[in-house]
Amino acid sequence: MINIGFGPNILLGLILGFGVILLYFLRVVKPEVARDEDIFFATIGLLYSCILMVHGWRLDPILLFSQVLLIASLLVAGWENIRLRGLLANMAKLKKRVQSSN
Repeated sequence: MINIGFGPNILLGLILGFGVILLYFLRVVKPEVARDEDIFFATIGLLYSCILMVHGWRLDPILLFSQVLLIASLLVAGWENIRLRGLLANMAKLKKRVQSSN
């Protein structure tokens, strides 16, 4: 039996799913920042968000809080990783311009 009721687990799963979908579309929007392993991590994250939405009604408050902390730290670390990739790509472009002008 699948018992899906709207609760904090649905909201948490949707937030994670939205973040993972953004990671999928990173390859289209900024291909110089995207890596091949992003597809693997995004697929695992999408599976995790679906499991959280379907089976999250079983979580007691302390487990739900641990999932909130885990997902928040995951999204923040992923955001910082992508931002740093963008900075590295910009530095590489700048270095090429400097070398080609000399």
